[in-house]
Amino acid sequence: MPVRYPVSKPWLAGRELEYTTQAVTEGWISSQGPFVRRFEEEFARYNAIAHGVACSSGTTALTLALRALGVGPGDEVIVPEFTMIASAWAVTYTGATPVFVDCADDLNIDVALIEERITPRTKVIMPVHVYGRRCDMDPIMELAHEYNLRVVEDSAEAHGIRPVGDIACFSLFANKIITAGEGGICLTDDGRLAAQMEHLRGMAFSRDHSFLHKKLAYNFRMTAMQAAVALAQTERLDEVLTARARIEKRYDEGLRDVDGITLMPRRDVLWMYDVLARDRDGLREFLAREGIETRLFFKPMSRQPGYLAPHWRELNANRFAERGLYLPTHTGLTADDQDHIVGKVREFYAADDD
Repeated sequence: MPVRYPVSKPWLAGRELEYTTQAVTEGWISSQGPFVRRFEEEFARYNAIAHGVACSSGTTALTLALRALGVGPGDEVIVPEFTMIASAWAVTYTGATPVFVDCADDLNIDVALIEERITPRTKVIMPVHVYGRRCDMDPIMELAHEYNLRVVEDSAEAHGIRPVGDIACFSLFANKIITAGEGGICLTDDGRLAAQMEHLRGMAFSRDHSFLHKKLAYNFRMTAMQAAVALAQTERLDEVLTARARIEKRYDEGLRDVDGITLMPRRDVLWMYDVLARDRDGLREFLAREGIETRLFFKPMSRQPGYLAPHWRELNANRFAERGLYLPTHTGLTADDQDHIVGKVREFYAADDD
């Protein structure tokens, strides 16, 4: 049966087509032209941050941020166990070593465990706002101050949470709160860091474009067509967040009394609606037969083949990974859609109790 209720899909109800058509009509379809700069300025303004640097993905945003901060071989970066692997890979791409910290019960990095993982090689703390829940940033910023560290926020799932670290990195993949299909953006109040990230994303060309490149850099540029979509999405970000808050509230109301479902802590912004489920795999199979798509939680970084460590079974992150899933969550999800999805979840557990 074709999927009738996808776990995510983009909501393109603004000026996306108008802006993209303008980019094509005017011939500005590469990383040149006005739309990239307009998007950078608008997204930075929305977040009350001085500078935005657009790039090709959330992963490349993290990589640019780390490189701009001088992270490289021999350095260590504090990374949560519970995150998408791109957070750790960005560290590895620089030649540095990710040092993993387990999650608390809200799935975000357990702030109480960070200090014991700091060594003389530590250069950056990378908190991740998981599924739209803001990390407890005050003690993280205090640790960064005490140990002279920098903070790179992985905000891939957290559009609408105002950054406070040195650099915040957002993803614009098709399943994110706002999207460009692919793409990312870094935000910072530091003009020097912004200039360095802009330099690194564009092959580190010299000012006279002489083809003499003095450092290893990347082609991590965003196209004008992506930026046109991202700009239109940013213009309606408040509307998107309001719609998603309603979706969260409706799921809460429909599922809070279901024996078999454990609701997770409330989110500051809704990326995906995540729950813990008894007989999770059975529930997923049942929902799939009904055309309802779901996704599993992230696996701990120490369980990943590239970072495998024997203690992964003991991690809080693994306990959640074994029980968690998220339900269809996207801005265009209707109340009727949600009622159907909630009804099917209730049907599964009602049959399970018989």
